[in-house]
Amino acid sequence: MEQPFSTSKVTVEYFDPHDVFKLLAPGLVPRLPLRNLHWQSHAGPLRSIDTLHIELIRAADGSSANSPLSSPPPPQGLDSIATRDDGFQTQIGAALSSDTVDQTANRNSTPVRRHQIPGLRRTPYLKVLLVRCDDNDSYKGHVRQEIRDWIKTNTPPSGSKRNTAENHDAFEWLIVHVIIPNTVAATQPRDSGSVAEKASAASRWRPGSSTLLEKMRSDFNTSNKGGVDRVSQIRIGVNDVPYDSLPRVVPAVPSGYTESEQETENSWMDLVSKFRSLILSSFDLRVSQYEEDIKEKDVQRSLPGWNFCTFFILKEGLARGFESVGLVEDALVGYDELSVGLDMVVKDQTSTGARSAANALLSYTEELKQIALKARAAIVGAAYDDDEDDDDDEQVVDLQSQAESTQPKDSYDDIPISSTKKPYRDMIVANNVSIFDFRCYIFARQISLLLRLGNAWSTREELLAKLKEQQESVLHGVAPRAPPPKQKENEREDLTMLAEICRRTLEFIPTLSQVMRNDVFTALSETVKADGDDAVKTIQADPLILEVVDNLVASFAFSIAQQILAQTSTKALPIPPSTLTASGNHEPKSAIPEPKTMMHPARSSSLAIRTGGTANVGRPPPSPNVFPGRRTSSTDDQAPPSPFLKAGLEELAAKRAELYMLSRNILAECGKKRGWTDGWASVPVIGELTMVDMVDIGLGDDDKPVAEDEETAADRQVVVSISGIDSKLLKTALDNSDDFYRLYEMLTDKALRHYTVADHTHSVQTSMADIAVLKYHIGDYASASSYFWRTTPFFGESGWSLLELSMLVMYSRCLKQLQRKDEYVKVMLKLLTKAAAAERDRQSQKLLFRLGKKGVVDHLDNEAIKGFLDDLLAVTKTLPNELRISFSSFFSIVEVDGSPEYHQDQDSISLNLKMNSLLVDEFKIDTTRVRIVSTVGRSQGEILFELAGPTTIKPGRNKLKLNSNSAIPGSYEIGKIDLIVGNLRLHHEREIGQPVDKTSDTLRSPYVIIYHRANTLDVRLHASKHIQLDQNNTVDIELDSGWNDLVSAEVRVKAATGGLRLLTSEAKCVGSSISFSKPPDGGLFCFESIPQDTIVYIRFPYTVEQEIQNISIRIEVTYATKHGKFVFSKTPVIETALALGVNVQDVFKHKALFSRFTVSTANHSPLRLFKSELLSSDIFESEFGLPPSAPVVIFPRQPASLLYKIVRKMGARTHPNTQKTMYLKLYYSVLQDEIESLIQDSLTESLEGKPLRPFSRLLCSTVIPYVRRSLIGYELERAALLGSVPTAFLSSVNWAKYFTGLGKAPDGTDYAQGLASFLQSWQDAHPKLALDTTALPAEPHSILIPVDIPSLTIVHTADIRLQHQPPQPQLSLSPATASPVTPAVFINQLLPAVLHLKWTRVWDTTASLAAQSDLEFSYEIAAPQDTWLLGGRRKGHFVIPASSPSSFGNVDESAGYSSTPDTEAEIPLLLVPLCEGWLPYPSIEIREVRPVFDGVEGAGTPTQTQTHFETDFRNLGETVRVVPDRARVTLSLDASGPSGGPLVLGVERRIPEAVEGGVRGEVEGGRAAV
Repeated sequence: MEQPFSTSKVTVEYFDPHDVFKLLAPGLVPRLPLRNLHWQSHAGPLRSIDTLHIELIRAADGSSANSPLSSPPPPQGLDSIATRDDGFQTQIGAALSSDTVDQTANRNSTPVRRHQIPGLRRTPYLKVLLVRCDDNDSYKGHVRQEIRDWIKTNTPPSGSKRNTAENHDAFEWLIVHVIIPNTVAATQPRDSGSVAEKASAASRWRPGSSTLLEKMRSDFNTSNKGGVDRVSQIRIGVNDVPYDSLPRVVPAVPSGYTESEQETENSWMDLVSKFRSLILSSFDLRVSQYEEDIKEKDVQRSLPGWNFCTFFILKEGLARGFESVGLVEDALVGYDELSVGLDMVVKDQTSTGARSAANALLSYTEELKQIALKARAAIVGAAYDDDEDDDDDEQVVDLQSQAESTQPKDSYDDIPISSTKKPYRDMIVANNVSIFDFRCYIFARQISLLLRLGNAWSTREELLAKLKEQQESVLHGVAPRAPPPKQKENEREDLTMLAEICRRTLEFIPTLSQVMRNDVFTALSETVKADGDDAVKTIQADPLILEVVDNLVASFAFSIAQQILAQTSTKALPIPPSTLTASGNHEPKSAIPEPKTMMHPARSSSLAIRTGGTANVGRPPPSPNVFPGRRTSSTDDQAPPSPFLKAGLEELAAKRAELYMLSRNILAECGKKRGWTDGWASVPVIGELTMVDMVDIGLGDDDKPVAEDEETAADRQVVVSISGIDSKLLKTALDNSDDFYRLYEMLTDKALRHYTVADHTHSVQTSMADIAVLKYHIGDYASASSYFWRTTPFFGESGWSLLELSMLVMYSRCLKQLQRKDEYVKVMLKLLTKAAAAERDRQSQKLLFRLGKKGVVDHLDNEAIKGFLDDLLAVTKTLPNELRISFSSFFSIVEVDGSPEYHQDQDSISLNLKMNSLLVDEFKIDTTRVRIVSTVGRSQGEILFELAGPTTIKPGRNKLKLNSNSAIPGSYEIGKIDLIVGNLRLHHEREIGQPVDKTSDTLRSPYVIIYHRANTLDVRLHASKHIQLDQNNTVDIELDSGWNDLVSAEVRVKAATGGLRLLTSEAKCVGSSISFSKPPDGGLFCFESIPQDTIVYIRFPYTVEQEIQNISIRIEVTYATKHGKFVFSKTPVIETALALGVNVQDVFKHKALFSRFTVSTANHSPLRLFKSELLSSDIFESEFGLPPSAPVVIFPRQPASLLYKIVRKMGARTHPNTQKTMYLKLYYSVLQDEIESLIQDSLTESLEGKPLRPFSRLLCSTVIPYVRRSLIGYELERAALLGSVPTAFLSSVNWAKYFTGLGKAPDGTDYAQGLASFLQSWQDAHPKLALDTTALPAEPHSILIPVDIPSLTIVHTADIRLQHQPPQPQLSLSPATASPVTPAVFINQLLPAVLHLKWTRVWDTTASLAAQSDLEFSYEIAAPQDTWLLGGRRKGHFVIPASSPSSFGNVDESAGYSSTPDTEAEIPLLLVPLCEGWLPYPSIEIREVRPVFDGVEGAGTPTQTQTHFETDFRNLGETVRVVPDRARVTLSLDASGPSGGPLVLGVERRIPEAVEGGVRGEVEGGRAAV
């Protein structure tokens, strides 16, 4: 329980018969107060006392007035009286009470009579005897006896026990030996044991004697073990004693002993330590005795004769004991328990109705009675004569204050709550106290303790002042022997404790007000000739008395609130600057006094800080800082904000704000009687028509009609007076209305700023609204508008819609008076918006209770805002800029009424829109626009509906019909609505695709479905059917005019796919006589006139940055007819991927090139290939076999192969412009496209002549994509094979959901159901659709594929020919399968052969004959080592010569393109087969020999480029049959052979003829296989 600054203190009484305290004080006072004390509680943990202040009182004359350290006598005034209860004194009685007089007059050797109730005396905790003894002779002669006499007189006998009364005033005693310099005692050490260490040999003149300190301890300390040392010794230095006080005669004894500085400091520490331990010992004895007595009295509570007042004084004694040593929290707990005990006593007295003699409290307070009687006499204008009151009562009144000649003795304004205002304790002891006084006293004590716990600045500053007073009282010219105690510089107040004070005050004021009201009524009831309750009722019915009582209670409660506000103000509370607007520097002086002229406390009863015995009595304490112009030291506004948020700061600010609001409410209640209101009564009320006035209904048994009570109340005389109001501040404010409004405004502003610090947003805004309404009420429109601007949004956001409307009405009137048009328009818009929102809420609530009944829409009781709309529209027309506000502010439940209406013979539509106006006035709109946006994609398009003519919008439901000349099919949502009224635009925008909440969204039904009618204008996009791969792809736009006779048309195209570039400059019209009216430019195609039912085809190429499967192009058509100008747009997506793929494989021969083309499908759909052509070039021509008789169906896993023979044209020469590329042209159709076209034609044909024909385009655009997704590869292959397409897969689809939003037919039939039924009936009628796979389409697809013939420099032909072959068998083979016979040879037979090499340059299309040069090649024959043994020239080089100049004009083989017998090579070889079987011929590898240029001769010559060539190996696939040469072998199976093996006895070899005959059949079969 450590306290940062304990303002409590204990009394230490010192006896100074030798007048040495003036020498001891310079060293003792700087070491006070005592610090860091610890006391073990009997019923709790160890308690810590950080600081314990000591009050030194001299016992010679019983008063501290003549002591050098005592304070000068304070001036006799209210402020000085309050000082006695500031926590620095532990006086038990009240100011100038009888026991205090006993303390001041009888403090001498004569015993003082002890009071029978413990705790009513102020006694010291420690008695100190200051002794001067200069030598041993003086000690033996008289000093010892003087000490014994003092102990006998002032202390109880050592062998006797203290009685109970003595333990209540228990104390300890201490002897302090003060040694003066230049005396014999100054030469003695403290103990004899230190002589040998500190004295020289010459100073040992009495080695066997003891020192004076040892003699005193031996004589006066107890001899038992553990006894308390009650003797201390302090040596005064030579420099610390005035010259005239030093002994003139120096002793004739050697002075060899000198005390060191450390020993001197130790002696002072020993003295302070004894102070600490002895004071705590006394305190412990007192606490123990008090606790025993309290426990004993508490047990006797139920016994007769038990007195609460006596118990109160006893328990308060313990609390004051705790307070005296700084245990303020323990003291506060004691007072809280006593407060609860008082509540119990009052409750018992009220419930029983009988007053016990022991516990009876006065039924009223005499002082309140006198004040009330004076106030009543002042009202009636009579002089109050108080001579009839006895002298005792007169004296009681005088005891409230001394020297109050300048103030009325019954004034409660100065310090309403103070424990020294009356002799409360004497009144409690005498059982002569009322409940009012009792509660005031307990609350005053609680507040005093809480201020100390809170480290309040008043307690700290007075403490510092008294410490300074003590320090200044030290003898002048004597330097203190210790530095003054350092106070903590950054001591902070405990804001939590200050907040607790405010909280308790907020609870105390209502309770005490009721107690005070009953007290006064009871007191005045004695003046009425009636008994009991009848007298009280008579008094309460008197309006004069009611006014007096109300004034007394209001004044007292107001004064208490202001006092607590002053006492809890702190610099740690960062109050923001005032929000009140300044009126200028020349503001007239108000009748309300400034803070310096008001007698009102700023903290507690001890406010003025006095030093040096002076007191500023003439200057009163400061006010609680509620007015402008206060002094610059005001802590509320001028203090800098705290660098961090302190604990309890928000709580303190909130509680202080509540006290300000309590003071304001008291002021407001007083002002109501005078007709001064805060303005809320005149606020325009906007409520519902269903609101009724509330009527008070009595709950009692009285059946008296309410009307009669109201009449009786009206007949009562209203009395208004300020008599009984003693608060100068409140009285001044009630003097006139200007002062009243000024104080009301300032109190509200104070509360507002405190709520701001507390972060109570709602309270801040409420206070700001109070100021705004007050300013509006008194006509200060400029200030009111600023406050309305700040606070009005808060109430709207917090749900106070009706209150916000009322404030907006006042705000708008302020702005209108100030002629601020811009702000007026904004506020008016907000007002009307809020009024519409309130109407919307009312309608939604009404909708919940409506049971299918339709009626007229009821509006709010908005008489206060009627006509504002016309004023708003009139003002907006004068503004330069357009104002945009939300459409939902004034309208609700906007929805599309049905489906769009389509106009006959026109491409225009109409949209019906329903909306509900929430305004109370009708108004005319100039223009209405509605924009609908496609939900499929933003680029898909948007449509604008407009109603150009003015329309009147009435309150309630309205219906608008808007037209548009753009009928773009698709699913749309309303994206924007605009209503334009002059410079006011009502707009509504919503995000496309967001879900609709029908309970909160303004736009309840934003969906619009527009379908494409059959006869309207249409555009279609197709990929071109004719594709050439080496040129840009093209697209065709098909423009169908429909029933429109176009006067002019503009077609604008724009790429809708990333990376797509449209080459519109190359566009052209195909298949029609209509052409462009002007050349295409920038994607715009213009036409002058297009008749009805005309189709125009526009074809243009395009490019893409990368290969993509689909492209999208936005097509927008703007056209004009005799009905007006129309717009149509579409963004179709087409597939651009190729439907087929072609691979080619080339085989080069000496005279021809064979190319095989493999045609396959690129997707899951089969193809029909009708025709194929390989177009010749300038150099090459092709040949093909017999074409198929029917179209070839190509399946995904069954491609088609086309084989072409390509030869070089005779006489064709190459030059730079020679066309070398051949083209493969394929005519085909995609089976899936044929099926889709078949189904579309069937649906369109079925709809002809039916009411649903306008939906044919919609039907086809819905069914065909489903067909495309549903037909998979297996079904397409099945359809191609069977020649029919089943339609059963379309019957399982719920088609009605695809056609929602189309509306109903004239007969009421839903179009969605009609279309679904048609599809079902069509499917039943067409279960299969015939697909003719053999018929040729009118215009099949075609693709032109460039075919580049590879350029080869040389094509070599190598052939190994066997020489002198054995006769071959004659095989009977057909001419078609005839082939050379495979030779048959023996193993290891020598086979002579010739390698024949020839070449050709026919396939070299890059170099001319003149550019040819000799080429050198090398050949190498290789075979596996276990197969052939090769002999002859296996490796070698050969040269192909360039053409001679004489042959440049010829192109035959002999002219240089091909080899001749002269340029061909025949190389002899010898082949030996090594194994039997079908052996392939050895392989031949031909390489080019690159010439290497010489470093000297070939310098600078470029390296020859690589030659491209291929080798045609004629023997590839041919084999030689090898058989063994043994016909019979004879073996011996015994082990007679080499190494024990079999022995060959004989071998019979084959004859070549036999081989020929035996092998003939095998050769024939083997050759046929090859």
